Parts: sequence; C-alpha cells; structure tokens
Amino acid sequence: MVIFTTTIVGTNLAIIATLIAKMDCILRLVDSALSTANMDAVDALRAFFIFAACTIFSVSLPDSLRSRFIPYGARATKAAAESETSATSTSASKSTSAAPASVSAVTRALDYAAALRVPHSYFTQFYVILVLSSIFWALQLLSHGRAFQAIAARIRPEHLDQAISINQVMLCWGLLLTQGLRRLHECLSFSKPSSSTMWFVHWFAGLGFYLAVAVAVWIEGAGTVLTHQLSLDDFDLTSRFSGRTLLSLPIFLIASGIQHDCHHYLSSLKKYTLPTHPMFNWILCPHYTAECIIYLSLAYLAAPKGEIMNKTLLSAVFFVAVNLGITASTTRQWYRQKFGESAVQGKWNMIPLIY
Repeated sequence: MVIFTTTIVGTNLAIIATLIAKMDCILRLVDSALSTANMDAVDALRAFFIFAACTIFSVSLPDSLRSRFIPYGARATKAAAESETSATSTSASKSTSAAPASVSAVTRALDYAAALRVPHSYFTQFYVILVLSSIFWALQLLSHGRAFQAIAARIRPEHLDQAISINQVMLCWGLLLTQGLRRLHECLSFSKPSSSTMWFVHWFAGLGFYLAVAVAVWIEGAGTVLTHQLSLDDFDLTSRFSGRTLLSLPIFLIASGIQHDCHHYLSSLKKYTLPTHPMFNWILCPHYTAECIIYLSLAYLAAPKGEIMNKTLLSAVFFVAVNLGITASTTRQWYRQKFGESAVQGKWNMIPLIY
C-alpha cells in the first residue's frame, strides 16, 4: 500500500510540476481569449461551467457515446462493452449495402477515441491541482499579483461594483482549500492498486473544473480585493460571522463529514461489493449528494448583497450535479447488472424525491 501510494504521488507530482510550469502560458492564453472575444471574465467562467456540463450531458444521451465514454472504473463493465458491440453489429446488418462501410468507419473512430484512456488513479491530480491553485490564488490576492490583475482587468464594472466582501472571499477560499486537502488525503489513504481507467476527456474536464473553481470562489469579490490591501488578518476565518455564514458553514461541514464517511466505508468494502451502510439505504450515491451540497453551501455563502446565490459558484454546482448525476445513473445500471433489480429498487440515484 505504501509503495502504491508513493508511486501515485511521484507520478502525479511530475505531471503537476509540468502543468505549473505552463501556468503562465495558460494565463496568457486565457487573457488573450477574453480580450479577443471581448468577454467579461465572470461571464466566461460561468459559461465554461455550463458549456462543460451541457457537453457531458449531450455525450451521455446517445447509447453509442454513453457506453464508450461515460463509464469508468468498475462501471465500465465487460458486459456493457459486449452489449454495445452487439447493438452495433445488429444495426449494421440491417443497413443498406452502402451503409456498413460508413457505420464501420464511424465505429472505428469512436472505438479509437474511447481507447484514449488514463489510469483511474489520476483522480488524485484533481485535488493536488485544487490545493495548489488555492494557495496560488491566495498569494495572488495578497499581493495583487499579475495573474489576479490580468483577470480583474477583464471584469466589467457592474461585476466589480457588486463585489462580495473580503470575509466572504477568504472564508470561501478557506473552505475550498479544506475540501481539496480532505479529498487529497482520502485519495492517498483510501486508494487501492487497480487497473481501472477513465477516458482522457474526463481527466481534462476534471483538471479544468478544479482550476476554474479555485477562481470562482473569489472572482465575484475582485472589486473588493482591488480596493483592499489584504493582510494575514483577513485569513482569520473565525471572525465576523454573519447569519449567512452561521447557516452555510454547518451545512458544509456536515456534508463534508458525510462524504468522508461514505468514502471511508466504500474503501473498506471488498471489491465489487454492494454497499449496505445506512447512508446507502435510500440513495445509491450519497457521497455525490454530499458533493453537491458542499458546493451549494459555498454558492450560498458567497452570494453578493441582495442575492440568494453566487451565480458563478451556482454554475459550478450545475456542472457538479450534471457530471455526478450521469455517473450515478451508470452506477445504478452497474448495480442492476451485478446484483439484480432488488439492489436498486426503491432507491434514489442522488437527490431524494427528485432523482
């Protein structure tokens, strides 16, 4: 286990070091893109989350794409692959004489794209990225650094004027960093050697999300940061609690605790075992439910004055809900195939009474 964890850390750090070395290039590209499109940085960030979520949802609709690109890990079963192959073969046999060549070419192209996969252990990189990005942006906010200035310069006056408070910025930053550190700890502590893989686009999407959400927690406070010289006192997350904070903070902590317990329990199960923990009695994926609540609590905590939610973080919640909702659906299908209909009967995928 120690050797496995050391290998994961070493591999991930090498890849992360490369990404960090290219951070300046990435920032220049983002700034150039915003400048060319004459687009507000806040609107661009919201659009990224929504576009990514809609793209994932679109890929999940056709069976030919869903079975190839959506499942990962244990969900990418041999049975699903055989089912897809059978369906494609049947469809081709019913086509005209000219169609099979076309179908075959499309099928080969899809199979080739689906074969571009990375180890499932790369999930750890998401939280390494989140932790490092959080620290990077904290330093940028403290110093009014070049990267912060580049993004702030692309924010329209109306977004700067309706900025959230320094306390909201720092508290949301601290909670997101806590989330990243906890999930990184869980990945390193609970991971087991596995040959599971995921489609490389899942990996890119995850990296993109965590890079973006590290900006989302402060971008609507950019106007306040510009007019306030941050100091270490602003990182005192125990002061100046508001009613909004007193409501959202316990929700964040409880959801985090539930998610941690779920991950710890799942890691203790024998491979491919049906969960029987009370938290899984009514919901197939309570850890996904907790993830949505965690980001929803941040969206509520970071709402500008007069608003119920922070729209940028709410768009991130939309991405999380769509992405995990689709994964929960494939989990239900996998449980049904592996353990029978009784294993999923009467259970919600992720959101009680809704989904």
